[in-house]
Amino acid sequence: MTPAVSPSPRQPVHTHLVEGFGAVTVTPVDPAADAGLIHGWVTQERARFWGMGEASLELVREIYEDVDRRTTHHAFIVALDGVPAGLFQTYECEADRVSECYDVQPGDVGMHLLIGPGEGAPRPGFSAALMTGFLSFVFSDPAARRLVAEPDARNTKAIARLERSGFTLGPEVVLPEVDLPEIYLPAKPARLTFLSAPQSPAGSR
Repeated sequence: MTPAVSPSPRQPVHTHLVEGFGAVTVTPVDPAADAGLIHGWVTQERARFWGMGEASLELVREIYEDVDRRTTHHAFIVALDGVPAGLFQTYECEADRVSECYDVQPGDVGMHLLIGPGEGAPRPGFSAALMTGFLSFVFSDPAARRLVAEPDARNTKAIARLERSGFTLGPEVVLPEVDLPEIYLPAKPARLTFLSAPQSPAGSR
């Protein structure tokens, strides 16, 4: 059962038509309107590697209010034909703990992704369609040269999904603990993965 979603005044910042699936839209998270939806996703057993299984609705809202205030970190609801289907987050790698684990390059954009549970029977290619729409959004910014993802090293399903999307596997690392007044993140074993921006055709601008 999909949690209730309150109307949000926020509008999609990107739309990508995926043949055979429909329109994938990317909309910035509205903490007040989307907290219930996100809470329903992150507290499911299938989302255990997201690390928020015991979070209250209030805590989820506070976390995404903090993200919303930042200029280096962003969160988005990805929808397919208007139905919320996933949570994607991007961040500037140099402003994140992942920067302590590898040599950050200009144009590196970090990402986290959580595919929603969906309704009814699984639809083959569903996750790939969402990823296609999200990647088109990220790489629509010419400053984005490479995506960097760092799923939990034990999350073999997420790592395999990234590989299928074209990501190259990097080393296993341990993301350091973050203990700040506004947020606490435990140390995490992670697998770095990388995806370079598509090359423009020769002579194009």
